[in-house]
Amino acid sequence: MTTADSLGTRRSVRRLSSLEACRADLYGGPNVLVPPRHLMASSEAHDIAIEMAMAKQHLDEEISSEDGSPRVATPIERPPQTTADDFALAFDIDGVLIRGGEPIPEAAEAMRYINGENPYGVKVPYIFVTNGGGKTEEERCLDLSSQLALEVSPGQFICGHTPMREMAEKFDTVLVVGGVGEKCRIVAEGYGFKDVITPGDIIKTRHDTTPFRSLTKEEYQNSRVRDFSKINIEAIFVFADSRDWAGDQQIILDLLMSKNGRLDTRSETFDEGPPVFFSHNDVVWSTSHEHVRIGMGALRASLEALYKAVTGKDLSTIAFGKPQLGTYQFATRLLRQWRKDTHGINRPPSTVYFVGDTPESDIRGTNEFNDISDSDWYSILVKTGVYQEGTIPRYPPKKVCQNVLDAVQFAVEREFAKSGNESAISDDIDSGFVSESAGVYN
Repeated sequence: MTTADSLGTRRSVRRLSSLEACRADLYGGPNVLVPPRHLMASSEAHDIAIEMAMAKQHLDEEISSEDGSPRVATPIERPPQTTADDFALAFDIDGVLIRGGEPIPEAAEAMRYINGENPYGVKVPYIFVTNGGGKTEEERCLDLSSQLALEVSPGQFICGHTPMREMAEKFDTVLVVGGVGEKCRIVAEGYGFKDVITPGDIIKTRHDTTPFRSLTKEEYQNSRVRDFSKINIEAIFVFADSRDWAGDQQIILDLLMSKNGRLDTRSETFDEGPPVFFSHNDVVWSTSHEHVRIGMGALRASLEALYKAVTGKDLSTIAFGKPQLGTYQFATRLLRQWRKDTHGINRPPSTVYFVGDTPESDIRGTNEFNDISDSDWYSILVKTGVYQEGTIPRYPPKKVCQNVLDAVQFAVEREFAKSGNESAISDDIDSGFVSESAGVYN
C-alpha cells in the first residue's frame, strides 16, 4: 500500500494522510439539527442521530480540553441493548443512497433496516462519508433528511471539504471556487476564513477577466468589487464542482502565474503563485443520466494540462476527501466517541462496513485504511452508481452487492453469523473480486 503524500509526478494529486485527522472540530456550528416534524420517520433513526451528534460534540470538547479550553460533560442516556456496539456502517451518498437528486429505490428501506426494522431487532450506528460538497453540513443534512424521510444529524456527516476548515488557521485571504451562487463563500466563512473571494468578485471588478462570461443579475449583486492591486490571495480552494470551467480555470491560471497571489502581476518563473486545494479527486460521479458525468477530478486534470501547456511546467495540486486516509481516521474517531458515550467502551468498532459506488475513491480508501487500521474496514461496492456491471474494478472490494439494501442486509447477517460462531459468507479476495453471490470474477 502506498501512503506517501505524493503519488509520483506532479500530474498526480498529493493525498494528505493525517493532516486533519487529529482535529475533531471539522464542522463548526451546532451539532444537533432537528428536521421538520414530518421528516422524523422513526424514533430509532432519531436515537442514532442524536447519539452520533452528541458523540461529535464530545469529540469536539475533548479537543477543546486538550487545547486548554474548559470541557463540559453532558450526560447521555444509555441506548437500548438492541443497539449494535461492535460494528457500524459508513455510507457514500451519491450513487449509493441518492442518484440525480432522487433517492435510490432501496435506500429508504435500507435505512429502516439498520434502524431496527430487521429480523434481529438490532439498530446499527452509521455515518455518511461523502466527497460531495458546496453546502454546509447542516444544509446537506436537511437535504438528505428530506430525500430519505429520515432524521439525520450533522454529527453523522463528513463531507469532502470539511477538512478545509483546518486551513483557515493557515490562510487568511483565499479564492473559493465552485458551487451554486454564494453557497461556497458561506461555507468558507463559516469555517473561519477571514477574507473569502469568489470568481464573481474578480469578474465584477474587471469584466474582461473572462471574455466569454458575463455575470447574471444575481451573481452581479452578490459579488463584491475589490482593489486587487492591494490584495494577495494566499490559497485557492475548489470547494465544489465548477459551473464555469473556462472562467474558473482562467482565474485560477492567472493566480498561479502571479507573484504571490497578486492578480495584476506575472511571475517570471511561474512558481510564485498560491497553492491549489481540491475537496476531492473523483473524475466521474453518478447522476440521473445513464452514464457517469465528469466531476472535480476531471477539472483538476484539465487545469494541470492547461498549466503545462501555457507555462511548460508541471502543477502540483492537493486533494482532500476520499481516498484520503485522514477522512477515514476522523470517521474512526467519531465512531469511537459514540461507543464511549453510549456503551462506555473506549475503542472503535471491530468492523466498519463502508458502502460505496466508486472503486477509485470509496473502495480504494477503505481498503488502504484497512491495511493500517486496528479495526476491520470492510469495503462493499454497490451497482447503483459509478461502477458498471461487467467491468473489473481497479481497486477490488471485499463484497459486491446490487444495491444498498442488499449491502446492509449482508453486513448485519455477516455479523450475526460471526457472533453465532457460524461460518460467515466467504469473502476473501483471490484473483478478481467477490460478487453478491460470493462468486469470483476472473
